[in-house]
Amino acid sequence: MKTRSKRYKKCVEQYDRQQRYSVEEAVGILKKLEGLKFTETVDLSVSLGIDPRRQQVRGAFSLPHGIGKEKRVIVFAEGDKAAEAAEAGAVEVGGQDLVKKIQDGWSEFDVAIAVPAMMRFVGRLGRVLGPQGKMPSPKSGTVTDNVGAAVREFRAGKIEFRNDKGANVHAPVGKRDFPAEKLVDNINALVEHLLVLKPAQAKGVFMNSATLSSTMGPAIKLAIR
Repeated sequence: MKTRSKRYKKCVEQYDRQQRYSVEEAVGILKKLEGLKFTETVDLSVSLGIDPRRQQVRGAFSLPHGIGKEKRVIVFAEGDKAAEAAEAGAVEVGGQDLVKKIQDGWSEFDVAIAVPAMMRFVGRLGRVLGPQGKMPSPKSGTVTDNVGAAVREFRAGKIEFRNDKGANVHAPVGKRDFPAEKLVDNINALVEHLLVLKPAQAKGVFMNSATLSSTMGPAIKLAIR
């Protein structure tokens, strides 16, 4: 059994872990709990009513107030598109040379973007980037010819998400030191976006449950539709 810290145990005593709170109430509770010595990330976890073997919920979304962290973005492109990506702030830009660099073990980036013409080379990285959640995909907006705009959006905190094998979606929604109203806006915006992505084949309740938590903090149940 996992041993919880005194801080964690003290936190869970300050609210009812079985009650489902409104987003506003949950954010209020989270911000009152004792935090860690660094600025924690706030995460939203949603259990979806889908069959993950046949249905998938994935995509990318720009939160109204970002996530409080600038992401390191790389781009697979050449020529004018490479120049466009570099100007937009990509930390690394390249073609087959960049593919080889990653194959050799380099992974100091958060998001990978590729122009469609480069995917025949980037496809070789499926086994490397796939498990890391970094493989470029049209569905997440990371395979595009509009690389300048994509780099700027993801650098600013555009998030990517996809359900796991248990039909759960986990996504950051900001930092613990965000004003409460900004966290509420981000959470509500992401929930609304997820609702739009309900697969046509999914029957019954789409969002079974949801929780809000900070880094290494206890989960607070949310009252969602």
